[in-house]
Amino acid sequence: MSDFLMPSLGADMEDGILAKWMKKPGELVKRGDVIAEVETQKGTIEIEVFEEGRIDSLLIDEGTRVPVGTPMARIQTGVSAKEPAQLSASPPEAKEITRPAVVPFIKTAQRFKASPLARRIAAENQIDLSLISGSGTEGAITKQDVERFIDGMPQKTKDETKFTKPAATEGIRAAIAAAMSRSNREIPHYYLEKTIDMSHAMAWLQNRNRERPPAKRLLPAAMLMKAMALSLREVPQLNAIWDNGLQVKSEINVGFVIALRNGGIIVPAIAAADQKSVDDIMTALNDVIPRARALKLRSSELSDSTITMTSIGEGGSDSVFGVIYPPQVAIVGFGSISEQPYARNGMLGIHPLLKVTLAGDHRATDGLTGNRFLQILDKHLQEPELL
Repeated sequence: MSDFLMPSLGADMEDGILAKWMKKPGELVKRGDVIAEVETQKGTIEIEVFEEGRIDSLLIDEGTRVPVGTPMARIQTGVSAKEPAQLSASPPEAKEITRPAVVPFIKTAQRFKASPLARRIAAENQIDLSLISGSGTEGAITKQDVERFIDGMPQKTKDETKFTKPAATEGIRAAIAAAMSRSNREIPHYYLEKTIDMSHAMAWLQNRNRERPPAKRLLPAAMLMKAMALSLREVPQLNAIWDNGLQVKSEINVGFVIALRNGGIIVPAIAAADQKSVDDIMTALNDVIPRARALKLRSSELSDSTITMTSIGEGGSDSVFGVIYPPQVAIVGFGSISEQPYARNGMLGIHPLLKVTLAGDHRATDGLTGNRFLQILDKHLQEPELL
């Protein structure tokens, strides 16, 4: 028997609201199955299970705010997900479930409890929370309680007090602010910049795209991510986290910064980027970018990054200097590729140039390590056919 815990979806996450259970007691689960949906500052996230077995019991009620690390369900391990489920005639007795202690909701001066989302919705609609009966843990007021209260208001009042859900980007911006404040406070950054001649790389990319329809064409970002991932194999100290010391990661999962249409950013991971071809990375980006902008990501995509890549794209700034996302120890920034005068082998010409920056955590590595990484990255981009 093992406990399924509320996962951390980033250094800025302290808790999440359990929106919906996707599995019930008695069901078999395997690695990668979605067990629940959780509301976070980054939207509604599908939470995956990472072991195989049968769900013994669910420990948390829907609508409850759950701190990171809190047991949410118990899973009977050692049961193959290939076996047919043998459901009991009746669900487990609730009285047999020992509920874990959860951090209480923030109290107001009136000493009643409500989730942050419930408070926000009530404030936007000018509703006194003391008028609402809570259905959450220990009588806490949930989002659903506020919405039910609004639905039960007289029609005239409902028309005058239009219910609108809080903008998702507000929560995302708050999460970014928390993470970046922590980064600037705790991480001693060092910065390096290197200019890379992209003549060979862009010629290779154009050749690969020549016979492809627009929807199947490769973008520079996919090529850059592959080159970055291969470089990390040779400089693994940058593919790591800092948690009471340097912890180098075996998998290279590159977090890719995606700008949201209404403001803010989100950083899902492209798993095992070093093992994917450039085409595979492009396919992964085409899948994750629209889902990220719709805030429809899975927990593993937000929690598994081992390093971050930020790319300005065509026509943007020449350079981007990133801020490390804790507990990671590095972020690589790619500016816009632009044609500029450049001397190579004693000859001056116009070349497509790319400025690459590295922000490193000085507790984990130093400029010598960072410089080696940028040199290896340059080497890979001069031999794009080997990617």
